[in-house]
Amino acid sequence: MTGPSASAATPVSFYIAGDSTASTYVSSLAPRAGWGQALPVFLTSGAVAVNVAKSGASSKSFIDLGRLDHILARIKPGDYLLISFGHNDEKIEDPARYTEPSTTYKSYLSQYIDKSRAKGAKPVLLTPVERRRFTSAGVVSPTHGAYPAAMRELAAAKRVPLIDLTASSTASWNRAGVEGTKKHFLHLAAGQHPNYPDGVADNTHFQAFGAIEVARLVATALRGQGIAPPTHFRQLTSTIPAGSITWPSTAPY
Repeated sequence: MTGPSASAATPVSFYIAGDSTASTYVSSLAPRAGWGQALPVFLTSGAVAVNVAKSGASSKSFIDLGRLDHILARIKPGDYLLISFGHNDEKIEDPARYTEPSTTYKSYLSQYIDKSRAKGAKPVLLTPVERRRFTSAGVVSPTHGAYPAAMRELAAAKRVPLIDLTASSTASWNRAGVEGTKKHFLHLAAGQHPNYPDGVADNTHFQAFGAIEVARLVATALRGQGIAPPTHFRQLTSTIPAGSITWPSTAPY
């Protein structure tokens, strides 16, 4: 079929440009998961997630690796580009990834905004999700320095929708507390999972439950802030089992 009916049936795509907190993990690394890997559980048949996030990427290295070009070659008018960087931009010891918040961070993020807009797509900035780090008083201790504020400033200057994932995840971690957040992050005891026989205590990356809950924050904000139509989202307040996530056997692009 051709014409308006065919185009109306084409799902809108949510492309994800980000780092290891968003990326898709293979089955040999389960239950580790990124929020971009979990986002499909909150999307209806009228929307698809295209997760191009890469572990270890910064706003700079993602571009240098050709991943933004990969997205731009495929993104179509009306699609969304979710842009979330900061964790690796902070790595001042690594010139391949480091960006300075008020200058190069903003200039690299601007490339995602300007180039996706030129394709008729809709860029959305997401401040970096907070790590699991608490003060002695049991309150989340910020780890992203000036990067979230720099992204907020850029969003205002370029009139781009912004999801403050730093703020929403901080609130979520504070509600869950020091012990409760262990089920969000990749904390496993020895022998608990065959992929991690010696156990693991990772305060940056998520296991399935946490990836789902961060994806819920993203989807809820996309809908609640009016960034994307409510018809694209489902089960935003439902309990989602970990098995709802798909872990591919080989890495996606």
